[in-house]
Amino acid sequence: MSARNIPADERVIVALDVPDMAGLQAFLDRLQGRPRFFKVGLELFVAEGARAVEAVQKRGGKVFLDLKLHDIPETVARAVANATSLGAELLTVHTAGGFEMMRRAADTAKGKPGILGVTVLTSLSEDDLRADGIPSTVRETVVRRAKLAEKAGATGIVCSPQEVADVRAASGKLVLVVPGVRPAGTALGDQKRVATPASAIAAGADYLVVGRPIRDADDPAAAFTALVAEVQSVLGS
Repeated sequence: MSARNIPADERVIVALDVPDMAGLQAFLDRLQGRPRFFKVGLELFVAEGARAVEAVQKRGGKVFLDLKLHDIPETVARAVANATSLGAELLTVHTAGGFEMMRRAADTAKGKPGILGVTVLTSLSEDDLRADGIPSTVRETVVRRAKLAEKAGATGIVCSPQEVADVRAASGKLVLVVPGVRPAGTALGDQKRVATPASAIAAGADYLVVGRPIRDADDPAAAFTALVAEVQSVLGS
C-alpha cells in the first residue's frame, strides 16, 4: 500500500468517536459526504461491531479500523483473519506486542487491511515511559518500534506529529498515520504530543487522524474542509 499521490481530502481521516449507531449516522449526516476516510475505534466498534464499518462503507467511505490489537501472536492472527472480512483499509496492532505478533498479523492480512503498528500513544509523555521502566526518550522509542514494525512486514505505523520527521528519516517506506493533530488555538484534550496539520504533513505524515476538532465543531463539514485546505497548502507548495 502506498500513500504517495493521495489527494488531500483522503489524507484527513475523520475519527468517528461516537457511542453508537444513532450517533454515527447523525455525525455522518453533518459531514455532508465530504470526508473519504474514517476511523472506527474501540468505543464504536464494541458497541456496534461490523455494523459500524458497513454503515461507513454504504456511504462510500474507506475505513481505518483502530482496534490496537495486543495479545499472543496466535490470538492476534485469528483476530486479523476475522477483520479481513470487513473490508477495512487499515487495522492497528500494538508494536509492544513484539516482532512475532506483528509478523503474524501482517502475514495474515496480506496487505488488506494494511497493518499499522501503534508505537507510543499520543496521550503518553516522557514521564509515563519512565514510570513504565523505559529508559529511552519517546522519540527513540517510537523510531525503534517503527523499525521493528517495518521488519515484521507492517504497512506502516501510528505515531504523534512530534516523531514524524524522525521516523521518516529512518524509513521512506512506512505509511505514517498521525493522530494528535490540532489546528492552532484548539484545546488539546488528553493529547500531550500534538502539532498542527500543516506541520505534520510537512514533516512527512501520510495521513492525519482528526477527532474532536471536527466532531465538536459547530459545522463539522466546514471544519473538515478547512483542514483539507491546510493540508493541500503544504502538498501544493
